[in-house]
Amino acid sequence: MQALKTGQIVWHDLFTPDRTRAMGFYRQAAGWRYQTEQATDFAWGGGEKAFVLALLDGEAGAGFAETPPGLPDGWIPYAEVADVDAAAAQAEDLGGDILRPPFEVPGVGRNALLRDPLGALLGISLSRHSFPAPARQFGPEIYLSNGAGFPAEFYAAVCGWQLQAAQAQAQAAVPIRGPSNRLAGWHLTQVLPPLPRPAWVPNIKTASASGARLAAEALGARFAGEAVLPGTQSSCFLLQTPGGAPVVFSTAPARDGPVSTSG
Repeated sequence: MQALKTGQIVWHDLFTPDRTRAMGFYRQAAGWRYQTEQATDFAWGGGEKAFVLALLDGEAGAGFAETPPGLPDGWIPYAEVADVDAAAAQAEDLGGDILRPPFEVPGVGRNALLRDPLGALLGISLSRHSFPAPARQFGPEIYLSNGAGFPAEFYAAVCGWQLQAAQAQAQAAVPIRGPSNRLAGWHLTQVLPPLPRPAWVPNIKTASASGARLAAEALGARFAGEAVLPGTQSSCFLLQTPGGAPVVFSTAPARDGPVSTSG
């Protein structure tokens, strides 16, 4: 199972100073439900703490935690790798930073937290459980760099991802592919405010992207742009949540094909 997941986004953490408000936001905008678990040795802060799992149709693909000291609020995706320690060492060699060295998460696996050369945060993980990568809550991750490009060499070494750079001039979003040519994400080449730095943005699946946008804006989110994803007939929407975290809401899974965007 672990080998099949290599190169995929297998988890998301939301760091937030107001977990209750964040839970209410995603409950109304994305239809999520929640399950609270007690960790005896919590990965972000240690000790016994409550950890909130976000679920959709019985699938848990995200967790909510209070923002750890020294880290920003917002979403962090975790990419499955074959060797967390080796991937972290590669990250440093290629201009990235290790924000948290490899550590064990009981019952989950081995993780590390990295910052790429442009400033985007990414977790890496070696799973030690049988759950598949989440497919119902999230589509392929979106990399927003505000025109700063994409650190292709870094991600090729750390995650085994390849950017289809040959198509960059003709597409507003460029596919990022992992092992077996599987789509891992999209590099959105369009410049969209208000990100202070490049970031990985979760692509959250909903019953209706337009409905999720309306619900999010009613809760104080700010619209930043839209895109028509491959294989869909409707737009997905980029918003900045009331807590400041950028998110994308989409209606259907993103598949291979061209993308058009508008700000």
